[in-house]
Amino acid sequence: MAIQRMDNVLIVVEDLDRVIEFFVELGMELEGRGPAEGRWVERIIAVENVRQEVAMLRTPDGHGKVELAMFHNPAPVTPEPKVAPSNTLGIRRIMFAVDDIDDTVSRLVARGSELVGTIEQYEQMFRLCYLRGPEGIIVGLAEQLG
Repeated sequence: MAIQRMDNVLIVVEDLDRVIEFFVELGMELEGRGPAEGRWVERIIAVENVRQEVAMLRTPDGHGKVELAMFHNPAPVTPEPKVAPSNTLGIRRIMFAVDDIDDTVSRLVARGSELVGTIEQYEQMFRLCYLRGPEGIIVGLAEQLG
């Protein structure tokens, strides 16, 4: 077997504190935060003179992780368009299972997030939605029914 597990998804951000707050409000736990720099980092990511701060967050079950990186040097590159629609090529969202989609959306919208579309029900199995958080990060939320 080539793959043992998926460890994490990396998101490069401009405001590390704000994005950490978003994922903590969603229900993730901050596992650690600190600098990641030096020749070993530069060799892995093929970028010279790297100075960055990273944070690792984990889901309550301990299996899913999101890594956030804020580059101090070199400056991050902004994609175009900055707020891309759902059919843009590349990674579009991270999906999380939640126990109460209405409460989760309500809490995150109160903190500045917005629904991308609407909360919809798929058959008798799930209630689903996309939510745009800070820096245009899109998360999918799925509440299993029954």
